[in-house]
Amino acid sequence: MNPDLRRLQPYPFERLRRLFAGTTPPAHLAPINLSIGEPKHATPPFILEALTRALPGIASYPLTAGQPELREAIAAWACRRYDLAALDPATQVLPVAGSREALFAFAQTVVDRSRDALVVAPNPFYQIYEGATLLAGARPVFLPTTAANGYRMEFDRLGAAEWAKVQLVYVCTPGNPTGRVMTLPEWKQLFELSDRYGFVIASDECYSEIYFEEGKAPLGGLQAAARLGRDRYERLVMFSSLSKRSNVPGLRSGFVAGDAEVLKQFLLYRTYHGTALGPAVQTASVAAWRDEAHVVDNRRLYAAKFDQATPVIQRALKCERPDAAFYLWAATPIDDAEYARRLFAEQHVTVLPGSYLSRDVDGANPGAGHVRIALVASPAEVADAAARIVSFTV
Repeated sequence: MNPDLRRLQPYPFERLRRLFAGTTPPAHLAPINLSIGEPKHATPPFILEALTRALPGIASYPLTAGQPELREAIAAWACRRYDLAALDPATQVLPVAGSREALFAFAQTVVDRSRDALVVAPNPFYQIYEGATLLAGARPVFLPTTAANGYRMEFDRLGAAEWAKVQLVYVCTPGNPTGRVMTLPEWKQLFELSDRYGFVIASDECYSEIYFEEGKAPLGGLQAAARLGRDRYERLVMFSSLSKRSNVPGLRSGFVAGDAEVLKQFLLYRTYHGTALGPAVQTASVAAWRDEAHVVDNRRLYAAKFDQATPVIQRALKCERPDAAFYLWAATPIDDAEYARRLFAEQHVTVLPGSYLSRDVDGANPGAGHVRIALVASPAEVADAAARIVSFTV
């Protein structure tokens, strides 16, 4: 067996299952799960209809590169969304089976395991970054993002000797779990480091369409590059998905876009990896990327839940509405795992301990003392959960 598999840590939700083992929550309270970032809003009917109409397409093998129509729809959306002058559908866009799969596979493409390779990631983080790094034969380097540093990745924490070994940097913007959006000066610094040391940047932007004020969309990586005159997107690839934007997590449809030379190699890897999107999924995805009205409606629903729940939860936990995404990153008055266990045991509400999303750096876990609260449930359930959190005493 692959010895690197032994280096993987349990997934956060497996740890949560173990934490709750033997605990029986109150039967009279309906369960409310706010631990996992799975959208619960209704899938727009027109996407389901497009999927259904295209089902006869399963009689044909799909191309790994995807249908030209899908790549064109994605490129057109990205140019509108990020105010790009151009994005070549043939060379700078590649459909993928959801951002999770692509984020993992990308490290296998980028990392040269014949050298002592480092991969940089934020901390707390999406655990795929770590697993992808370890199974690519590289070593992860985690940059803590905490309230003390404004939830920024402090690139200056690494010296020249470390940067010389870095082959890949994962960034997440809007961030999971903090919801913070990277600024243009931060992108400028990261691009300059990439120019100097030659590493590739993987920008995870799967929460980019969940924000709270129309006309003030979060800055994206391609957008930042274009503003800085880097319209070839050198060593930059962004990752996006329909899961959160269009409430279709089970469709497993996303895309990567950016540096054509990097994507050429990624397509080669994926040709062997065998993860082409089914024809019906591609047709439904075209319909989703071409429509923006349902995305605006989706944002309004999230904004209403944040407006409703945040001031209530703030009575019990220190938290602020994020820049974007659908998480509250809340400080706990006691150990975060114990808080989550007792909240489940006494109120039948599930949240995720922040320490499960983080790794110790310099003797401290930057996620400790926090819980991630995903406002993905219905407005009534979110309101009920907020009330239960306030009534829960520690």
